[in-house]
Amino acid sequence: MFLMKKIVSRFFFPVPLSLEILFAGLILLWFTRRQKAGKALVTVGAFFLLALGNNSISSALLRPLERRYPAVPDAMLVGAPGAKVTYIAVLGGFGNEDPRLPITSHISPDLMVRLIEGIRLYRELPGSKLILSGGKESAGGMTRIARVLGVPAEDLMQLSDPRDTEEESRQIAPMVGSQQMILVTSASHMPRAMGLFHKRGLRPIPAPTDYMAPEHRWETDDIFPDAYNLFKSQVAFYEYLGLAWETLRGGI
Repeated sequence: MFLMKKIVSRFFFPVPLSLEILFAGLILLWFTRRQKAGKALVTVGAFFLLALGNNSISSALLRPLERRYPAVPDAMLVGAPGAKVTYIAVLGGFGNEDPRLPITSHISPDLMVRLIEGIRLYRELPGSKLILSGGKESAGGMTRIARVLGVPAEDLMQLSDPRDTEEESRQIAPMVGSQQMILVTSASHMPRAMGLFHKRGLRPIPAPTDYMAPEHRWETDDIFPDAYNLFKSQVAFYEYLGLAWETLRGGI
């Protein structure tokens, strides 16, 4: 089921979906007499690719996800009287163990941002512990970097088995129990992560980071489509598909 979910979802990402529409139109144009339908599909596919590569549209897709939970305010770090936060969970992402690369290249840029935010919060909360999750390469890479950045080994808890957020919530639940915890992940991923963790009976304080669609002054470059904006649209599609899947199966 896990592998099937990962494969099927890729067909609905912006670039594959646009190409599927374009190829369908080309097949109609080249091999059938349905010229109008073919032209319509090619037009839709090209427009779809153009639109999702635009900064305004990709940001508009991401912002409802990224703004669902505000950044954790400094006042919250102190916590309510008697409600000490012990655990800070940093959710995983892509990692590798290539020995030819420097340690800072063992995790993806978005995962690095999550880790740095987790370490920042850890330093603001004396006595807290970091739970670093997301598979062997992801959790291992974060652990190595955290150690280099001065986090003592006794304050690090590594989870190397989870393959996705649902498995992370399942394995973190018995570690944290009924205690309040801080949950660190990318802002676009936070709605799905919070839903899954709440479903497990956990009490996460959202600490979103890695914002991809911040408010900014309009620039002429915003007119032109580019690969980064397609990536932003892909992230948005991935999260909306994930939310729909978890809702259908009762995961959130």
